[in-house]
Amino acid sequence: MVANVHGHSSKGILCNAGAGAAAGVIAATFVCPLDVIKTRFQVHGLSALGNGSIKGSIIVGSLEQIFQREGLRGMYRGLSPTVLALLPNWAVYFTIYEQLKSFLGSNDGNHQLSIGANMIAASGAGAATSIATNPLWVVKTRLQTQGMRAGVVPYRSTLSALRRIAHEEGIRGLYSGLVPALAGVSHVAIQFPTYEKIKYYLAEKDNTTMDKLSARDVAVASSVSKIFCIYIDIST
Repeated sequence: MVANVHGHSSKGILCNAGAGAAAGVIAATFVCPLDVIKTRFQVHGLSALGNGSIKGSIIVGSLEQIFQREGLRGMYRGLSPTVLALLPNWAVYFTIYEQLKSFLGSNDGNHQLSIGANMIAASGAGAATSIATNPLWVVKTRLQTQGMRAGVVPYRSTLSALRRIAHEEGIRGLYSGLVPALAGVSHVAIQFPTYEKIKYYLAEKDNTTMDKLSARDVAVASSVSKIFCIYIDIST
């Protein structure tokens, strides 16, 4: 989901960051059990199922296994660092994105960016965000997978996990996975320029400005740009 990006004031950036974070919290809470399953399969493959067999739907069976072994808490592992990461995630993103847009913007009346300049702004903001928030995403992954390995001292909380990783593994541990995260910046490099172009088209169609678009138009621009981005990812 993309918040309505407009204006260069700190108030506008903070509002966008808050809107993005609030939407992210709702989405993350709703899909957290599915995210736990996805992360465990990514890290451990089919061994994530344990010794038991699952009949029927893998998703439903996996959820049942997690609930039986770890309770409701197990289904929501990793939610705390995700929620903690969302506000700084969007705050950093929108701050850098607006600054880069301002720096790269044209001097004509509407200050519209070319697609290339918009991709550079989105990529730069995405890279800065990945670097700033990577430790919290590391903690999220560790918390979501720690219930699967016996004999490993579990992390008690997000803060204790950050302290332990920093103490036991140093900076390298906190920033493990950063390279693929930076490679994933291509996602926002496609999504945000598409989002901006759709908003510009809708504003011209309604003979208004981009910052005065209705909530419906912003939702359409956000949804279409996200679907387009996912389609490109799948195709490539």
